[in-house]
Amino acid sequence: MWTAILVFIFTLILGVPVAFSLGSATVVYLYLKGVSVGLIAQRMFTGLDSFPFMAIPFFILAGDLMNTSGITKKLVNFANVLVGHIKGGLGHVNIVSCMFFAGITGSAIADASAVGSMLIPAMEEEGFDLDFSAGLTASAAIVGPIIPPSIPFVIYSLLSSTSVAALFMAGMIPGILVGVSLMVVTYILAIRRNYPYRKEKPTFKEIIHATLQGVVPLLMPVIILGGILAGIFTATEASGVAVVYALVIGFFVYKNLDLKTLKKLLISTGKTTGVVFLIIACSNIFNWALVVEQVPQQMATFVAHIFTNKFVLLLAINIVLLIVGTFMEGTAAMIILVPILLKITEGYGIHPVMLGAIVVLNLMIGLLTPPVGLVLYTVCGITHISLERITKAVLPFLIVEIGVLFLVTYIEPVSMFLPRLFGYVK
Repeated sequence: MWTAILVFIFTLILGVPVAFSLGSATVVYLYLKGVSVGLIAQRMFTGLDSFPFMAIPFFILAGDLMNTSGITKKLVNFANVLVGHIKGGLGHVNIVSCMFFAGITGSAIADASAVGSMLIPAMEEEGFDLDFSAGLTASAAIVGPIIPPSIPFVIYSLLSSTSVAALFMAGMIPGILVGVSLMVVTYILAIRRNYPYRKEKPTFKEIIHATLQGVVPLLMPVIILGGILAGIFTATEASGVAVVYALVIGFFVYKNLDLKTLKKLLISTGKTTGVVFLIIACSNIFNWALVVEQVPQQMATFVAHIFTNKFVLLLAINIVLLIVGTFMEGTAAMIILVPILLKITEGYGIHPVMLGAIVVLNLMIGLLTPPVGLVLYTVCGITHISLERITKAVLPFLIVEIGVLFLVTYIEPVSMFLPRLFGYVK
């Protein structure tokens, strides 16, 4: 098994895609064990043969449909009315817009692309530094997979046999805290650097107009979460409802969707889903090898001898996840590490739902750290600035996001209050 792990690490260093690195390592393991490599196909299929996985392509498609329906401008206008008059102006609008988008797309890259394409040029035109605008957009975009709906939480749910609804609720307060902390940093920097903001407060007419424009797209997360919490449909069924809602909005309300665009979006969703599912399938066979060799149990025993204090263990878990997030894509990291972490933490009284919030927040912060900071590369593509410049601009925001991570880690109600309130956790 350790030979296979070394092969995995070596292929990653060479730049081989994560899915193929996992597959290569498993082939080496099976060869050394004398097991037929035909087992790979069986385990890959088994890893994907789960009804809840259908939520992933549906949530991806729903987000793409809503983005294409022209909701970006409407949500930005609504956010501008709410917070545009605070010192820091469009910086706060950027953050709040990303929080709104989080309830629709559930994707950090989609948020960064949609909000960044519109607001970064506007912020630069108003007098904000380009580096600041880019760094803020990237930092705010990671709220996408934390505030529900969230694809990472769906994957964690399948790995841990935990309620998706409980995990969605667990991400709500941490996601809002990340947004608020970013607004605090933006406010402080805006005062120091004398960034512009809207001097006059919005009129009653402007508030009503912006609210009417914003309410239609913002009904999607209300329908998704409301339906799940009321027991009307499961999280997987909710993803299908989200697609239907997005189709109705695009074709009949905003009327800017057509069959040609829909075809392109379906192909795009298929490609994105294929990438995610290939990682999941290859991770499953690698995980199977880990379980066969009892690596999770060995790790749990090893950790139990080192850490007698739960809080020290949580610190170690955070450090490991932050490091892993710098060089590994979040989905693969979750599939490999979550079974091990669940085994390690079960003897310390750490609830799987709370662990889920910690894992997802850690790996989303990893989207802001090179060399595999996917959100950084997305914003670099929009702004055409170097990775070094945007990494430096992200630092003040990264610090407060790590601060929120430690709040989630050491103050249990931050993630567990809402799941307990709605009866998903005792």
